[in-house]
Amino acid sequence: MPGPPPLRPFGLVLHRDGRWTHEGQPVRNRKLRAAFDRGVRFLPEEGKYVVTLGRFRGEIEVEETGFFVTALDLERGLVKLSDRSEEPLDVDSLRLSPHDGALVCTVKPDLGGLPARFFHAAQAELLDAVEDGPQGPRLPLAGALRHLPAELAG
Repeated sequence: MPGPPPLRPFGLVLHRDGRWTHEGQPVRNRKLRAAFDRGVRFLPEEGKYVVTLGRFRGEIEVEETGFFVTALDLERGLVKLSDRSEEPLDVDSLRLSPHDGALVCTVKPDLGGLPARFFHAAQAELLDAVEDGPQGPRLPLAGALRHLPAELAG
């Protein structure tokens, strides 16, 4: 019995600001965009991002990151991601996007580590929580103070 057909792009693009387009046209339906966000997966064996909706699975083009940090839970030390998963914030992985300076961190270590871009509200929450310390800026996270990477300290 033959396996599934090979994955090929079908015109769906996830932009660096979190917008979705299909064949150049914006995806305007809020429920469909939310389903796409929840359905993003990374296939490490193939090095491809896909979106899964029910039994449908199609390759997507990703401009910068396939996942986005939608919220931050400083008390528990977690980031909430666009696919509705939660995982610990890896403070050491924080860096600036080369495109526009938005914060990016590494998530999904079980998949080899993938970039996730902070949405504005989550980034503002993180930056508002940063404290000045004798050895540079630090972030109160899960009951500990964590120093920010040097790239962010300047």
